[in-house]
Amino acid sequence: MTLFTLLLVLSCERLFKTGEHWQLDSRLGSVFKRIKRFSLAGTLVMTGLCMLVVFLIMEMLDGILFNFPLLLFWVALGVLCIGAGQVRLHYHAYLKAANHGDADAYDAMASELTLIHGVQPECSEREYLQALQNALLWINFRYYLAPLFWLVIGGAWGPVLLVGYAFLRAWQTWLARFHTPHDRLRSGIESILHVVDWVPVRLVGIVYALLGHGEKALPAWFASLTDFHTSQYQVLTQLAQYSLAREPHHDRIKTPKAAVSMAKKASLVIVVVVSLLTIYGTLV
Repeated sequence: MTLFTLLLVLSCERLFKTGEHWQLDSRLGSVFKRIKRFSLAGTLVMTGLCMLVVFLIMEMLDGILFNFPLLLFWVALGVLCIGAGQVRLHYHAYLKAANHGDADAYDAMASELTLIHGVQPECSEREYLQALQNALLWINFRYYLAPLFWLVIGGAWGPVLLVGYAFLRAWQTWLARFHTPHDRLRSGIESILHVVDWVPVRLVGIVYALLGHGEKALPAWFASLTDFHTSQYQVLTQLAQYSLAREPHHDRIKTPKAAVSMAKKASLVIVVVVSLLTIYGTLV
């Protein structure tokens, strides 16, 4: 059922997920507003409760009407957790503003896109555009590839792992947008996601390495297998930049488009591989 759900979710996400309505992050906003104290334990408890609710709903739906309600629940949850509807609007708004030469507008949209890791102050144009590329690559990972990984790896309980990851992602984004770096540090969200993202970053990283300059990227990828300290953002974006080395870093439209195009290629490769492995496992 995982492969069928995955294909349905990706189709639905492309067809009608164009804003915040079908985004788990926006649904959790009313919960996050009530939180005034931040700690690692609190983050773990909230995530665990969210996963428990999904587990209990799946248990209740199991076996009813040939599991059709359970399938609908899988798809609905997948659409809520996979895809970046609102962020996609920010990306298109950025391109529109850049195309019209509206500096204030594209800087505002670029700030939205680079919300989590930001851009170094007083950086050069090339560094600014490379940071934007990296942010887009990371958005693709956080909203598409990592959720797909947890949905597939979880098997029958994929939605439980999926919603846990989506909750952590939403909590990190909320803290970055509405709270101080100190609050974000106290919440422990960075440490949790550093561990959670370790395996999927390496799997996605090898795809980027093979799509680009393998002679440079593959040694870096092998080195990352024993690297437990470098941030997952740096590992992933460094490998992806090998694939983007021939793309210009001086054009406000072509540069981000190159990153998005590369991310789509990686997503397509991973979906095809997952599909083939699932079909092979079913036949064998």
